[in-house]
Amino acid sequence: MIPALGLAIGILVGLLIQPTVPVWLQPYLPIAVIAALDAVFGGVRAILEGIFDDKVFVVSFLSNVVVAGFIVFLGDKLGVGSQLSIGVVVVLGVRIFSNVASIRRSLFGA
Repeated sequence: MIPALGLAIGILVGLLIQPTVPVWLQPYLPIAVIAALDAVFGGVRAILEGIFDDKVFVVSFLSNVVVAGFIVFLGDKLGVGSQLSIGVVVVLGVRIFSNVASIRRSLFGA
């Protein structure tokens, strides 16, 4: 219940304040969101499997965002930013769908 309440408060505050993202950070934000979603779905899967550990979740969440952002940054510096961004999106997308499939099997047995 506390995470859902925190999410609702965070969305409400974001809608009221309407923060702006600096131009230099805009290429990294979508990748960071996808990396964070991967960690969240992995956490939900771990909860359903009974192996959730909050420390592992926090480290996974932060490291996913940092590593994904670093890969995109490195791609920008090498001049192949879009190719590495696509690679990160594909890998994290596969992980997200894998976690969602596991969550679906746990909840619905299908």
